[in-house]
Amino acid sequence: MSDQSAYTQKPWTAAYETGVGEQIDYQDVLVPQYLKESVEQFPDNPALIFQGFTLTFSELNDMVGRFAAALKSYGIQKGDSVAILLPNVIPCVVAYYATLRIGGVVVLNNPLYSDRELAHQFTDSNSKFLITLDLLADRMVKLREKTAIKSIVYTSIGDFLPFVKRLLFPLVAKKKGLAKDVKPARDLHKFKDVIAQFEPDHTQADVAMDDVAMYQYTGGTTGVSKGVMLTHRNISYQIQQIEGWFPDFKKGEEVMLGALPIFHVFGMSTSMNFAIRMGWANVLVPKPQPEPLLEAISKFKVTFAPMVPTMYIGILDHPDINSTDLTSIKGCFSGSAPLPVDVINNFQEKTGAIIVEGFGLTESTPVTHINPFNGKRKVGSIGLPISDTICKITDLEDPAKEMPVGEAGELLIKGPQVMKGYLNKPDETAKTLTEDGYLRTGDVAKMDEEGYFYIVDRIKDMIISGGYNVYPRDIDEVLFEHPKILEACCIGIPHPKRGEAVKAFVILKEGQTMTEQEVIDYCGSKLAKYKLPVAVEFRQELPKSNVGKILRKDLRAEEEAK
Repeated sequence: MSDQSAYTQKPWTAAYETGVGEQIDYQDVLVPQYLKESVEQFPDNPALIFQGFTLTFSELNDMVGRFAAALKSYGIQKGDSVAILLPNVIPCVVAYYATLRIGGVVVLNNPLYSDRELAHQFTDSNSKFLITLDLLADRMVKLREKTAIKSIVYTSIGDFLPFVKRLLFPLVAKKKGLAKDVKPARDLHKFKDVIAQFEPDHTQADVAMDDVAMYQYTGGTTGVSKGVMLTHRNISYQIQQIEGWFPDFKKGEEVMLGALPIFHVFGMSTSMNFAIRMGWANVLVPKPQPEPLLEAISKFKVTFAPMVPTMYIGILDHPDINSTDLTSIKGCFSGSAPLPVDVINNFQEKTGAIIVEGFGLTESTPVTHINPFNGKRKVGSIGLPISDTICKITDLEDPAKEMPVGEAGELLIKGPQVMKGYLNKPDETAKTLTEDGYLRTGDVAKMDEEGYFYIVDRIKDMIISGGYNVYPRDIDEVLFEHPKILEACCIGIPHPKRGEAVKAFVILKEGQTMTEQEVIDYCGSKLAKYKLPVAVEFRQELPKSNVGKILRKDLRAEEEAK
């Protein structure tokens, strides 16, 4: 095959395992319809398990119907944005499905975000309604004044617990920081009261497959969070693509580990929506630390576990690993960062499971590549483009030129999972989506002879810390605001547990003094915890280009040379 036609010939399809098709015969089905189908097929099967509390598919559907009726009563109409600010708890799933059912637009937000970050997302998305946690409710009531949010509903970790845990929860919750009294305020309601108040409304709003279903926020290299517009087709077809990639896994037969945050597109698609589609129980883990992960897997006999590298590493490092039975796991899916070879081998040895690494972006709902489950898996590769996904590698200097097989360039992706564009950002959309429908990933990659892809580097300077995307400019900008700081620049440095962490290089104004801890504490008041620098280096000067731009890549090179 000639190199110029290497990508159009889709060599990767030859490596697909038996039962995986090059194309999928899609059903034009809205995601809430998946829930309806699972209710019809598996009404009494567990849908969600939270700390041992179980909700069946029919009970979940009833709750979704009640919350849908509540949203309508609060004036939420088709096309209105509903903000969800929750960890992996039952009301998070309920609010997501209820919003889509009434034709609203879901806006998933990270509960670790600062008020500054959330205010931007709430206002940019024009969110009219918010559901959050009691721990955040007082803060959100204050923040509401800066947004278009009218009503707020809050839930508690203790709302859905088994009988004994529910009795004990009030005694320990406040001491452990798991619950908080919420001050009364206008248009502020408790989730459980709301659910009890309304009769279920199961009417599906009349929405088209190409209508926007979600504004999913991603960071930007410019530091401003962008709202990725994902349509009903994007999220529905993506789940059918994932289902098609794992033909051995049957409906109604597996137990999903719901450890990836639902507020992140990876968790939303591969944990929540996929499990609903397949009629599987989903074991929700709100804080995916090693201990609760081990407990969830062993206690509920998890069989399918999508995780990020930090979770695999944490589990293997935990002292209980050898005394915990993890052999129920059949399949694992890893994404967000490369998984070290020894971690793959150790985890597969301990569990007997198969780990397949994959790749994706918020802009592609997110999955675009996965290694075959029952085929050749290549360590260090992100795998093959999944069904109906076309990829090519183009020259970094000349995007019209395709790179030969084995040579690195920018990875471009085309498929039904690729976003509609960025909300309110036509210029950014035009830079990211080509005229012929390809998504420019900003990642440097290469393809081998068999059609397996490898990420070589990131064009963007993004840092992936514990599975979260961290944009250094975000932190730079916060540091620039400090009255003692003249200049600052952040990079990612290797971290034994998180994969990467942030290091800040700081130049102080003349005559000023600061300690490393002062800088970290200051960032802590402005940014989510996972974005905080773990190291600070004070300097007299920073490397710059001839136009005065700080050269982040030079700092990285200096750090790597140490």
